[in-house]
Amino acid sequence: MLRHQIYEGTYDDALPAEGELAAEFFVSRNTIREALAVLKSEGLIDRGTKVGTHVAARKYDHGLDALVGLKETFKDYGDVRNEVRAVQRLSAPPAVARKLALEPGAQVVFIERLRYLADLPLSLDLTYLTPDIGEQVIEHPLESNDIFALIERVSGRRLGGAGLALEAVSADPHSAATLQVPAGSALLMAERLTSLDDGTPVDLEYIRMRGDRITMRGNLIRDT
Repeated sequence: MLRHQIYEGTYDDALPAEGELAAEFFVSRNTIREALAVLKSEGLIDRGTKVGTHVAARKYDHGLDALVGLKETFKDYGDVRNEVRAVQRLSAPPAVARKLALEPGAQVVFIERLRYLADLPLSLDLTYLTPDIGEQVIEHPLESNDIFALIERVSGRRLGGAGLALEAVSADPHSAATLQVPAGSALLMAERLTSLDDGTPVDLEYIRMRGDRITMRGNLIRDT
């Protein structure tokens, strides 16, 4: 429960004193100390004599209700910056060509970016763009721009929608080192295929997000 409340942002900074937590959860202070020791080992809190217990890490909500880039998603949390790790023109792997409605072996523009919120690495994004859009997108600075905004700028069209698949994966050595997490850590992996407003697919992304720092949230409506 404490872990969940920390992730939910219940505590702005300091947690209540041990006695208050013991009363809240109807347990002994020893049980509270054991729970806080676990949370400290997970890196969620800092503890010290005379300074109390403080939140060391928090999770950020990533909405599922709108087609927006990471910079738009986290605009209320701080500045998002991109470390561009690769920009290449390559032959599309079969699955990529099929999803982007290209001929087998057609050329695509590939971009690998590490996305930061302030100094915290949040996601590793592998992006495949159709050649007509991709060649124009990479003429612009990728360090400070969301690719969604660039696609709309260079194409003169609005993005229409995207198909999204989300699953849990373990961090492979490359992803773990890049995202600064232990190998085998839980990541959220999103596959997102984005199309223009006329239905033309233009952008296929494989996004690995830190499971310890991002929560995916959406609102579901039951059809009648």
